[in-house]
Amino acid sequence: MNGGNHLSSTAIREELCKYARKTVTNKLVVGPGGNISARHEGKMYLSPSGFALDEVEPEQWVEVDIESGEITDIGLRPSSEVLMHLYAYRVNPNIGAIVHTHPPYCIAFTLVERELPIMFPDQAALVGKTLYVPYVLPTTDKLADAYVEVAGQASSVLLGNHGLVTSGRNLREAYYRTEVVEESAKIYLIAKAIREPKALTKEEFEEIASLESEAYRIQLLQKMK
Repeated sequence: MNGGNHLSSTAIREELCKYARKTVTNKLVVGPGGNISARHEGKMYLSPSGFALDEVEPEQWVEVDIESGEITDIGLRPSSEVLMHLYAYRVNPNIGAIVHTHPPYCIAFTLVERELPIMFPDQAALVGKTLYVPYVLPTTDKLADAYVEVAGQASSVLLGNHGLVTSGRNLREAYYRTEVVEESAKIYLIAKAIREPKALTKEEFEEIASLESEAYRIQLLQKMK
């Protein structure tokens, strides 16, 4: 199982460039922050260390063998968060892509709150619950372990004082979850400044998240080109 990526490695590299540029254009990362990857035929393709995401050319995504951790030597080091990506792909065959960003509203949210409520239909359908991991020193196996521990329980994980990690069956799904979680954090913080936000009830959430609503989720993703 390759997590929904049925493209060639060349196409995967080009798709990574596309979504890498989107993360920068939409101010989900600043400077050389953040890292993204995609799985393809037992390998993962990960952003190189020291690059702003919109600077990475297709041939510069670093190929890493998921099982062995062996890196194809192209003269570039993989992102310092390589272990977080590698461990997640190893433990969850349903993950086809991972997007790690530093969205400002998400980081602001983690400074004051932990549990992001489900407040509107797009959030319920595309993201569902968002989990929280307290601050762990970045670029360490401790962060990789902390993320992997919860990665199977939710597609979106807020990292305290740090950022956000989203996963999906493919890059588009993982990326748009990032956008929706950032929008959710923004909406929450705006509403919270006035009074306690009204979240969807458990029943309202389950109605949207139910199998009958799969068509709603697919329709949303199709609109997000």
